Amino acid sequence: MGFSELISFFLLLLQVQAFSTPRNLGLVERQDLTARPKPSYQCKCYDGEACWPSADVWKTLNTTVDGQLQKVVPIAAVCYNSFEGKSYYNASACANLVAHSTDQALQIADPVTALNVLYMNDTCVPTTDPTGSCTSGYRAEYVIVAKKKQHIAAGVKFASKYNLRLVIRNTGHDFMGRSTGYGALAINTHGFKDVEFTKKYTGPGKYSGSAVTVGAGIQGGEVYKLAFAQKPPVVVIGGECATVGFAGGYIQGGGHGPLSTYHGMAADQALSFDVITAKGEYVTANEDENPDLFWALKGGGAATYGVVTSLTVKTFPELPCAGTIININSTHTNDSVLFWKAVTVFHSLSNHYTDNGMFVYYELLQGSLHVQPLLGPNMTAAKLKQVLKPLFDGLDALKVPYETKTKEFPTFWELYVDMFEPEFNAGTNQLTGGRFINRDDLTNNHPAIIDAYKLATNPPILGFGIIVGHIVGPGIGAPVVDNAIHPGWRKASSFSITALAPDTSQWNTAITVQRNITDTLDAASPKGGAYVNECDLYQPDWQTQNWGTNYPRLLNIKKKWDPEGVFYAQTTVGTENWLEVGQPPKLCKKT
Repeated sequence: MGFSELISFFLLLLQVQAFSTPRNLGLVERQDLTARPKPSYQCKCYDGEACWPSADVWKTLNTTVDGQLQKVVPIAAVCYNSFEGKSYYNASACANLVAHSTDQALQIADPVTALNVLYMNDTCVPTTDPTGSCTSGYRAEYVIVAKKKQHIAAGVKFASKYNLRLVIRNTGHDFMGRSTGYGALAINTHGFKDVEFTKKYTGPGKYSGSAVTVGAGIQGGEVYKLAFAQKPPVVVIGGECATVGFAGGYIQGGGHGPLSTYHGMAADQALSFDVITAKGEYVTANEDENPDLFWALKGGGAATYGVVTSLTVKTFPELPCAGTIININSTHTNDSVLFWKAVTVFHSLSNHYTDNGMFVYYELLQGSLHVQPLLGPNMTAAKLKQVLKPLFDGLDALKVPYETKTKEFPTFWELYVDMFEPEFNAGTNQLTGGRFINRDDLTNNHPAIIDAYKLATNPPILGFGIIVGHIVGPGIGAPVVDNAIHPGWRKASSFSITALAPDTSQWNTAITVQRNITDTLDAASPKGGAYVNECDLYQPDWQTQNWGTNYPRLLNIKKKWDPEGVFYAQTTVGTENWLEVGQPPKLCKKT
């Protein structure tokens, strides 16, 4: 089975789960209570309770936000005869949805849909059987499709006043479902698309080079394209996936990407944020104004300290780039021992790649290694081939067959369009983990790291997994920074996302399996850490794993800017005493 067939099979497994019978997953650690929690908990307010706002109160909020408040109706309600006693059935709309159920653009355009449908409890999914059951699952109850910052402020104040769970949703990309929540009021920021470039930044701080200010809803691919259109063209430090929201969780979690070895993480480039606080107030955070908030927003996690409406980041001159593709799969060898020797040769050179300013993106499955690309910023094809000589010498010495191609481009943007592939489909189920790996661990403990990779791609019971790998060394381009990103990233040369695709009966088992994978990878890379945007939600010491020595400072900032816990996302700063209780899961605080 070749790489494309393996990926298709993996996505098919994910999609089968998404079209299966709705169920109560219980994926978040919850107490199994059928009634309202005991007095040891203080919970958010939910529909059906006396504290829930009346219809007239919701109507008043809708007026306040200029008619942008919507009662949440699942996108797939058009495929069912009934949703909450009403019919939304539309045969043609349903046929289009079923045909494009994994289309990211379609899912992102919906104001509340999470691209990983697991975290909506797999309810009301696209179907060709209209007689099935469509329920709201773990979706929000209402959503404000914000068009102005005043809409966001009104929503934050409303949620605070009525003690509602609040969810901030931009593109719905979060692998761990943090942009959805049962019974919540959601605020959708995807409509904030303003972009303004400047050749000379005049704001606070020592930086006076070129910059761009973007609205919260702008996506990575959009800002890349607009940056290339400048005269002269510039680049922005963004991610691999074009559809990820640039100003949302991506940069607030730190933000690694194709040029991060060369220039540092995305959050390293931040110059200023415009924010709406837990009090619904408008503030600016930069080196001069609210510097503590500014520091925290640069890698301290999303949906934690406030709602970012716009931010300003550095831009850099465009640069020539070269890229190499390598494939090793069953069309080349079925010898698993030889295959893993090849993987070892490839990954053992991670420090070498990053020492040369490179970024490498790869996907690793059982018997399949797909590397696309090995990116060489400011390199010609000839220079890149020279840098990669140890890799090809090692593969040739093993006598492992492979296919490869190297191309050069006058700009990063042209390489990005040509060589970077779509990262994942929407409407799928997956359970993820992840870890960045320290340079010393790569040198001294690489066999154990490879053993952990073998476990992740061939997990017990489930039998199928994937690693989405990023060889990236932010400390090369930005060795010393002052922000909230885990300090360990400065000594990293590799970051791996692990993903599982269990069937509908195996989710609880999958959590246990994922914990085993995480523990094994942690033990193999003790100097590494976790990345809040792509992590194992069930890692018990997530505070230290995600932020290292920065966590105590972040916790103090959280207590200052959001003392009542208006903002919540699982395993983010200050959520130690919050948990989801019962079925459906209500967000509660231990008292």
